[in-house]
Amino acid sequence: MSTFPDEAALSGAKELQVFDAKGQLVSFDSILPASGKTVVVFIRHFFCGVSYYAYVEDLARLPSDVLTKSGVQIFVIGCAQWQPIASYARTTPTLCMHDVTDVSDTKFTGKIYAYPTRKLYRALGMTVENLSGTPSGETKRSYIKTSTLTNALQSIYKGPLSHPSLMGKQGNISQLGGDFIFGPNKELMFCSRMKHTEDHVEIPELMKEACIPL
Repeated sequence: MSTFPDEAALSGAKELQVFDAKGQLVSFDSILPASGKTVVVFIRHFFCGVSYYAYVEDLARLPSDVLTKSGVQIFVIGCAQWQPIASYARTTPTLCMHDVTDVSDTKFTGKIYAYPTRKLYRALGMTVENLSGTPSGETKRSYIKTSTLTNALQSIYKGPLSHPSLMGKQGNISQLGGDFIFGPNKELMFCSRMKHTEDHVEIPELMKEACIPL
């Protein structure tokens, strides 16, 4: 767990606006329901094979009935322009994107937002930028199932090769993200900021923090 942002920083972050899948601006505060819990996953850029494809695909496999029964929603926010959202929701094969795509066998329903200036990231303390992988001597997260080379090649194929019109809109490649949980009354319950590009919280651990039985 990382240190929580102070009240002033958190209040300021909630006033910032993010883009939805249609390019409409909505306040960060407005996407957080007053009741229940919200897991907000700040990914890196939309071309990232690890943070976006691998981690979000594993999030998509969480049983929707358990999430609903637990009163938990999961949102994804990328440090990019909004135009890639629809394409990347479809690229993630098990992801159901509200108002964008509906995959009949999905186990996850959620929304994806974009924030290109990264001010929201900084307001919540995600100020680290690097391209480093898992440090030597540390065990890689379980959502990383392929080699660094394979991840890079998949990122290139699924990103600029498949969507050349989105080049330059994917977001800053060195920006790291993090994982946050907001509880009732939009109170911050948990936060973890990435220290390197393969540092999202393990999903079972994240769900445990959200009190979701798996």
